Amino acid sequence: MFGDDVNTDYIISSRRKRDTLDLGVLKQYIMEDIRPGFYSELDGTSILVAGDNFGCGSAMEVAAQVMPANNIPVILAKSFARSYFRNCINNGVLPVEMDTGNIEEGSILHISMDDEGILVYNLASETVTRSAGYKGVVMQILLSGGIVPYVQEQLSNQREENVWRK
Repeated sequence: MFGDDVNTDYIISSRRKRDTLDLGVLKQYIMEDIRPGFYSELDGTSILVAGDNFGCGSAMEVAAQVMPANNIPVILAKSFARSYFRNCINNGVLPVEMDTGNIEEGSILHISMDDEGILVYNLASETVTRSAGYKGVVMQILLSGGIVPYVQEQLSNQREENVWRK
């Protein structure tokens, strides 16, 4: 679990971004400045948990892209910096704003969605937390895996419609 005000340079150091933007390389440096060795600790981790203002600082997209590169499709935080929140959506990462105070390091969590929002089951504390969900285009973008796949799908659908109309 990470605390408050984790900025994008902590998520992926700016010194690493100067060397390469290859996510296959950058992913190994995730959180290295605030938690050295975090990459080797991941071992199947699919949910990152943080406090307030996660992703503050610069609006660099690579800080969100490094999450799916590390097979982390979900981030739970008390709050997100707006630009980081949007970068998560655009890259197919589910940002969930919720109280993360009852989640301890190593907790086993299960995430599900229904018509009323996102449910986070903490199997360690046997608690359930409901958070606002996503609808409309934002949900479609997330389900597509990000903005690029979403736009590609939309363009493909338009081409198919145009073929049928001719």
